Amino acid sequence: MAVTLQWHHCQLRQGHGVASGRSPSSPYPAGTIALQAPLFAARGIDLSPYYPGTLNLGFDDTRWQLRCPDARVERLHWTDRHPPETFSFWSVALRWQGQAEPVAGLLYWPHPETKRAHHQDPDRLEVLAPWIPGIAAAQALELGVDPARCRRLRPRRLQAQLLEALKFRVLASQEAFFGGFEHQGRLQEAALRHWLQGVLPQALALSDAELALVLERARGLYCETARHGAGANGIEGDKTGGCSGLD
Repeated sequence: MAVTLQWHHCQLRQGHGVASGRSPSSPYPAGTIALQAPLFAARGIDLSPYYPGTLNLGFDDTRWQLRCPDARVERLHWTDRHPPETFSFWSVALRWQGQAEPVAGLLYWPHPETKRAHHQDPDRLEVLAPWIPGIAAAQALELGVDPARCRRLRPRRLQAQLLEALKFRVLASQEAFFGGFEHQGRLQEAALRHWLQGVLPQALALSDAELALVLERARGLYCETARHGAGANGIEGDKTGGCSGLD
């Protein structure tokens, strides 16, 4: 059964120049992809259709949740400079204004927990694709992914939705509202997540630290005993008309 791709606007960003070997300070002049490709081929992953370098794609207000890759290689020892790394790959596609047909690519994911250097920001993805002349000037660049396996989380949007969901509950109950989630002044994350399951389950994708931030903002904004007039500390209001936060 063919997968219906979900498309996400993105921007081409400057990378480390290590995958392609273009950076003069790279310890791998040939590029890491060229070094790794024969080892991946021996494990049934053919990178020959793709340029030996990655496109670094940036997405506003994004953290990706990736699961069930098309291929995964555990603890690949491809260099003596650092310990083995684990890699996963997903089939994706690229399209942009003026391109007649999407271009097939491969999402290249060195697992951060096994990667010693050249880490990517959480809003970035690296994609292998054929050489595309003029891609740097492409307008309205989009990445197509399988939404069941590559989910885009919008943390700021979700935090804003949660803050809105808390507003009238905190206004009505004041400090008593927080009693169910705190013990001796400490947040009980499990209790909060249990409550969220029935109120705003999409907010469960937020980290414990992000949830704690929203709770403190709600206390500061809506409790009479707290200081009033403080901003939401980077949490933006929801302008999406109730969007779930997962594209």
